[in-house]
This record gives sequence, C-alpha cells and structure tokens, in this order.
Amino acid sequence: MKLTFTGCAAAAVLVASTLAPAAAQQISDDVVRIGVLTDMTGPYSDGSGMGALKAVRMAVSDFGGTVLGKPIEVVHADHQNKPDIGAARAREWFAVDKVDMIVDLVNSAVAVAVQAHATEVKRVVIVTAGGSSALSNQYCSPYAVQYAYDTYALSTGAVKALAEKPGQSWYFVAVDYTFGQALESDARSALEKLGGKVAGSVRHPLNASDFSSYVLSAQNAKPDVLAIASGASDFANMLRATREFGLGRDGKPQITGLFVLLNDLKGVGLEVAQGMTYVDSFYWDMDERSREFSRRFLAEHGAMPSFSQAADYSATIQYLKAIEAEGTDNADAVMQRLRATKFDDFFLRNAWLREDGRMIKDMYLMEAKKPSESGGEWDLAKLVKVIPGEDAYRPLADSACPLIKKN
Repeated sequence: MKLTFTGCAAAAVLVASTLAPAAAQQISDDVVRIGVLTDMTGPYSDGSGMGALKAVRMAVSDFGGTVLGKPIEVVHADHQNKPDIGAARAREWFAVDKVDMIVDLVNSAVAVAVQAHATEVKRVVIVTAGGSSALSNQYCSPYAVQYAYDTYALSTGAVKALAEKPGQSWYFVAVDYTFGQALESDARSALEKLGGKVAGSVRHPLNASDFSSYVLSAQNAKPDVLAIASGASDFANMLRATREFGLGRDGKPQITGLFVLLNDLKGVGLEVAQGMTYVDSFYWDMDERSREFSRRFLAEHGAMPSFSQAADYSATIQYLKAIEAEGTDNADAVMQRLRATKFDDFFLRNAWLREDGRMIKDMYLMEAKKPSESGGEWDLAKLVKVIPGEDAYRPLADSACPLIKKN
C-alpha cells in the first residue's frame, strides 16, 4: 500500500521531524554534571584545591541549583599532579558518570592530557588554572576554553613591563615541567624581541625542597632581572631563598614572579615579597564587584580567592548561562553560544572567546606592597597598569592552532 502526503499533512511531518531532535537533546541524562578536577593535596592546593570546589558550589547555588528545570550536580577529584591519573579520571567521568564539563585543571601537563581526551569524546573543558599557552595554541580544541590566563600573557606582560632598556639581562629559575618550560620559553621570546638577553637559566623539580643552589647560580650570573617561573610552594620557597641570600635588595636584581597566587603572596609575607612585580588576571580589591564576591568567598573558605578560584566561579556561571540560552547542554551548542557572547562580570572584563579557545580579557601588572602600605591581612598588592586583552595574548597571526583559518 502506497502512502502519500499532501498540503498540511506533509508540512506537519516536516515540522515534527525538525523539532524532535532538538526536544530530545535538551539536558542529557536529565542532570548537568560539573567535574572539578584539581590538586587537593599537593603544591597547588592552596590556590585551587578545596577553594576551587567551594567556588564552583557557590556558583551552582547562586544560579539556583537547577538549569532548564534540571538539577546541577558537582563532583570532584584530586589528580595528584599526574597526567595519567587526571586523564583516567576524565575518561571515567565522561563515560561512566556522564559529566558534562570539567573545570579548573591546575597543572598544565594534566590539563593537556584531559583536554585531548575531552576533544575525542566531544565534552567541554574550561581550564581556569592550567596555564601553558599550548592549550590554546598547538593543542587547541573546539571543546576547550582557556579561561583565566596563560603563560604567554604572564611572561610577555612581565617582560614588556620590565625590559625597558635594550640589552637588559634576565636569569630564569623554572619548574621543570610543561608549565615552567612554557613560562620561560614565552618570556625568552618576548625578551629577544625587545633586545634583551638571557644571562642564564636553571630548572628545578616540582615541589623542590632546597633552592640554595639555584639562588647561588642566579647570584653568580648577576642579572638585571631574576624571573621565577614556578608556582605555589615552589615560587614561595624560591622567593624566600633569594631574600636570604640578599638578592633583590634595593631592587638589584629586580625580582619578578611569572606565576603568583594571592595565597602564596600572603604566605611569604610582604617583608619578603615587597617590590616584586607580577602579572595577574584578578585581584580581590579591584572594585566593588570583585570585593563583593571575594568577601562572600572569604566567609565560605576562610581566605580571599586566588585568580583561579575566582575564575572557577565565573566559568561555572557562564557555562550554565550558555546552557540556559541554548536550551541544551549539548557541547557543540554550548561552545557556539560561548563564542557568540561578550562577557562582563566581576572576573571577566572586556572579554570574549576567540576561535582558538583563548578567552580574551584584561590582565593586570601588579606590585607587592611594602608592609607600611598594607591596610590589612589581605591588602597585599597594588595595581600598576591594566593590560588590555588585545595586547596581553598571543596574536592569532602567530598562532599554531589548527582551528585558525589563515589567508
């Protein structure tokens, strides 16, 4: 028997077939699951860790706990700063636990591994704490956002701020894995373009216990600038060691941190940190919007937020807004919405998502205050200069991201 459709009947079938897929894929599994994958016990735990989890939970609560009428769940895990553990957890989350988005990903080596797997299975990752510029350069992904900062912005901003005189010499002390290597490499490139020179460099293992030999090597090189390309406890211990050996007195050499967390600045104290410059993506005391969030976070966590913890909150809110606007948690739809949005919140200023996955936002050149300038426990730094996002990040013309269409 042959069936034929005419007029309204055919139109009705066409409309039904068009709408059915969209209606069917609103919220997968009837729940939106967000995974916080971070360092809970290691050297980055103060700046990410439990604070990252609390920031995401705050965002979910502030959003109302549901999106499109479906519950939002938050899961978390400690990747122990090991790429294989991070990648294994991501595979389990995506395949078994049906996690829709992973956030934080402090430790660039872990972030690279997780981002690669997320691309294979078409799930969203928002990297707020992993900083290697490779994440939005040669390893870029249509499902990944490098949200808060990258090594290019941190190191290039510091070099441009300090390498005012041609021929200025720099010495680098860097942590020996993807993140530290990228910080040093990006800084070297910027220094070369400005006519500076490298007096020397040395690398140390993650979570090193003794920095005296590295400080002596830097002291013997007699550089104009000593750049610490390490983070968290490694940064703090190296900075303490420089002061113990008398480096940085009267600004000779000028000391700059290429990755400085607020928690670590507080930990070393202004007596040690004073005068050190660094580039940051957030400071709690920037204006009333940043202060309002930061005070609530302080009440929840007992410490002011690091830039990555502030980014964890902001990224979660913006991800949920994209789901709400698109009417689905489908990764392609969410990423399309994020790329079409102009962002402005307490963390994102003059911000938009570039096609390589790099969130373009303002960055800030900061200087650690003198003890006499501080008005309180968390009054640790002052703004020297706003670096517009267009100037802070690697130009697309120099990008190796395969997603970029070049003429």
